[in-house]
Amino acid sequence: MDFKRIAAILPMLFASLLFSAGAQDLSASSGDIQFSDESIVAVVDSAALSGFESVYARPDTVMVDPYRYKFHWRQLVLPGALVAVGGFGVGNGWFKHIKTDLNDDIAHMRGHCYFRADDWIQYAPVVAYVGLGAVGVKCKHGIVERLLAGATAYAALGIMVNVTKRLVDEKRPDSSAMNSFPSGHTATVFMGAELVRLEYGWPIAVGAYTVAGAVAFLRLYNARHWLNDVLAGAGIGILSARIGYWMLPLYQKWFKLNKPRAPQVAALPFYSPVERGGGFAFNVVF
Repeated sequence: MDFKRIAAILPMLFASLLFSAGAQDLSASSGDIQFSDESIVAVVDSAALSGFESVYARPDTVMVDPYRYKFHWRQLVLPGALVAVGGFGVGNGWFKHIKTDLNDDIAHMRGHCYFRADDWIQYAPVVAYVGLGAVGVKCKHGIVERLLAGATAYAALGIMVNVTKRLVDEKRPDSSAMNSFPSGHTATVFMGAELVRLEYGWPIAVGAYTVAGAVAFLRLYNARHWLNDVLAGAGIGILSARIGYWMLPLYQKWFKLNKPRAPQVAALPFYSPVERGGGFAFNVVF
């Protein structure tokens, strides 16, 4: 297999992933916004059912989160396809020749020059997801909601990756272990990139997905994974991020995160007979 052809195919593969994942955002933007003196009504057509819910807000009611992410089966297509192709490559003889030839070509190019940056840059999109809003970048949810969605996504990822590794028991290309499928590094970085997309939109997510593609390639370059491992890892990462946002409306309901609250101030007088003095104790709850 010619490595030059592979190098030309990989960018197109990741570009197609970006385009497919972004189709939902584009469909959700096709609605019309209507204004009145009493309310703001966002009318979104049926295609937006795969994305964010419509909003109806009155001055005398609690604002509904306009970015509440609603489950739709179309959101399973991209991650499901990636995981399916990755799983197909575990035991299929034809796919085995493809991934073996690919790793051989990469090994010939690499020689003894390994580049282990993937061990730490896998976390860059996750850090960006949590931190960008804290430094002033416009985001859709507060820090508590982002932490809840991110923690849920990471928990879902950990379960899916570790259970699958134990069940499949595939040898790594460098023969160092029997836990190659799927790629946990790739799952982590794609989860972070998808979280960035859901929270901040595509202009920022392009950078996060670029980092994700680089980590996926480095897992192949460093002989740590096969092609099908990184494909399945990408699918699991994207799915995990979406699970986090599917759960977010429940967290908002359970913890009353989307209800604006005014600061509560309490002042109580006190007297100390020992010190023969008194004063006021203030308590402020935001």
